[in-house]
Amino acid sequence: MTCDRLVCANCASPVSEGRCPVCRASRERLQHQEGLFAGLTPAALVALLVALVAVAVVARSFAA
Repeated sequence: MTCDRLVCANCASPVSEGRCPVCRASRERLQHQEGLFAGLTPAALVALLVALVAVAVVARSFAA
């Protein structure tokens, strides 16, 4: 999850702007939780999955 669309309950501003201490703490926590696929959009994840399945199908056809 990214903090682009999150709104702070403390100051009612976007968390990505970091206007209050609560925003800054949440933004910092979210940045530390980002993993390998955290920056990808759902569409990019679906495209990656489709590409992986295509590679598996091609590999299986060559193995047979």
